[in-house]
Amino acid sequence: MLKNNLNAILFSFALIVSAYLFSNAFQNRNKNTDTISVTGLGKIDFVSDLIVWSGSFSRKSATLKEAYALLDTDRAKIKTYLNGKGISDKDIVFSAVNFNKDFETTYNENGTVRQTIFSGFTLSQNVNIQSKQVNEIEEISRQSSELINSGVEFYSNAPEYYYTKLAELKIKMIAEATKDASSRAKSIAENADASLGNLKKSDMGVFQIIAQNSSEDFSYGGSFNTNSKNKTATITVKLVYQVN
Repeated sequence: MLKNNLNAILFSFALIVSAYLFSNAFQNRNKNTDTISVTGLGKIDFVSDLIVWSGSFSRKSATLKEAYALLDTDRAKIKTYLNGKGISDKDIVFSAVNFNKDFETTYNENGTVRQTIFSGFTLSQNVNIQSKQVNEIEEISRQSSELINSGVEFYSNAPEYYYTKLAELKIKMIAEATKDASSRAKSIAENADASLGNLKKSDMGVFQIIAQNSSEDFSYGGSFNTNSKNKTATITVKLVYQVN
């Protein structure tokens, strides 16, 4: 009889302890799910401080020696032209010379090849200018047709624009986005008669650089515009706070 009563008491105690532990775990579980998730935005407009402009020129001749001589003459003209515009030698880089053998093909009336005849050599070379004189180089790129008037078969590419202090800019934007997200979280908590607890998690979004005042689309992997001198950079930061 005594043994049965003792077993009953122990069983009842075990039920009480189990119920308490389950209730406490349930409350803690609910507490952990009481969070606020917010996303903050960091956005900065800036002007590129580095420009990269390139072009190419070519010459064709029946002999390789003559083609090289003509290309050397054009290279000298280009260098003199750029120096005259205020571009120093250290900012001018000429690539290695590329050359191709050219052939002319004639066809029969039925469309089959009659013969292929060697017609000469075509040599080409690229010139690349990298400078922090953004406005000056930009203007020169627009005036490069003057080289054509001097007899150089010059093809100009569109300038590309970069920013050399991107790392510092990114840090500043992350701080701005974090501050924005924190402010949003506090506002939500106050309107819900609650207070923010510890920061549970933070995630940084994709870094985007697009042209200012444009309808350029954002990319999932991040945009990096090089076509515009005036740019807009954005980044998002997602914060998850415990709510008390």
